[in-house]
Amino acid sequence: MNALALIAEDDKDIADILRAYLEREGFRTVQASDGHVALDVHLALKPDIVLLDITMPRADGWEVLSEIRRRGSTPVIVITALDQDLDKLQALRVGADDYVIKPFNPVEVVARVKAVLRRSGGAGASGVLRIGPVEIDTAAHIVRVGEQNVALTLTEFRLLAHMARSPTRVFARSELVDACMPGSDALDRTVDSHISKLRRKLQQAGAPDMPEGVRGVGYRLASRA
Repeated sequence: MNALALIAEDDKDIADILRAYLEREGFRTVQASDGHVALDVHLALKPDIVLLDITMPRADGWEVLSEIRRRGSTPVIVITALDQDLDKLQALRVGADDYVIKPFNPVEVVARVKAVLRRSGGAGASGVLRIGPVEIDTAAHIVRVGEQNVALTLTEFRLLAHMARSPTRVFARSELVDACMPGSDALDRTVDSHISKLRRKLQQAGAPDMPEGVRGVGYRLASRA
């Protein structure tokens, strides 16, 4: 499983617990400590699922949830200390897919994330991405070009899978660092190095010109899906 989970939570300890348990199960994660940042990250990275606290600074969870629903159908699990039935009903009415009350069991939260992704048909449910001759099995972490397996490092695989979900979109280097190298202090030239190695391996397997560089902007996987 290689879905990207946005953890929108201003309590760093709670966010770190969620991140650790999700990443242990193969998820990629990105964190936001206030509502404005959460909405910016949601727009830029298009996560597969959002874990959303309600009582956040700048924009609270209700505002964030409403805006996410205005934008589309990204699955959202509300995780909050608000334990009244009216709060839960409001969250579900606005469009939350599930509601978890703090304190929580992180193992249960991960199970709920997987269940919501299965119901929604999101990236965590779909195991295979196909772009041209390239097939990416996100569950098994296998990449094939035709009948040939391509041996990638974890970072190369993350970059390829992340771009494959929006293959014609141009990703800035900073976006790729945030999505595929969480917690690192990698620089733009580090991304260039990983992309160069990924491109060479795909070309040797029979998939040339993937990913493509877009001068002054970043990278996209292909000009046509």
